Amino acid sequence: MDKEEFIVQTLIEKGYHISCAESCTGGMLTSRIVNVPNASAVLDASIVTYANEAKIKYLGVNPVTIDTYGVVSEQVAGEMAYGIATENNAQVGIGISGVAGPSGGTPDKPVGMVCFGISICGNTATFTMNFGNIGRKKVREKSVEFVFDKLAELL
Repeated sequence: MDKEEFIVQTLIEKGYHISCAESCTGGMLTSRIVNVPNASAVLDASIVTYANEAKIKYLGVNPVTIDTYGVVSEQVAGEMAYGIATENNAQVGIGISGVAGPSGGTPDKPVGMVCFGISICGNTATFTMNFGNIGRKKVREKSVEFVFDKLAELL
């Protein structure tokens, strides 16, 4: 069973719905979920919020959080996860924000750094992974794999 199949099956068994707010992954996580038969039983809506303004408008991310911590931060990813879950009445919300590269990195936030928020029934956990400068596509793929692994652990 693929990771996404396991997650969809687990969500169905729990009666949970999931919504994703993706930035650097650009919908890749949601696409993997949609590949699974019966995904419609658990997925109502997801959104790609690439711009800061979209994170604020559609997810309720506080502009002060972005100004204080930067858009690539656990604080913003956590607000993204909580916001997408709340807006869609989902029990599970995922927020992803990172620097996929090849440019855009800084000494504090290098290329390959991705922050994650996972909100389950209103409880939000955050994580940061640094996948390194392994190429844009690989950073995005590893980010999606991380979410599936972490969701399997947390659910």
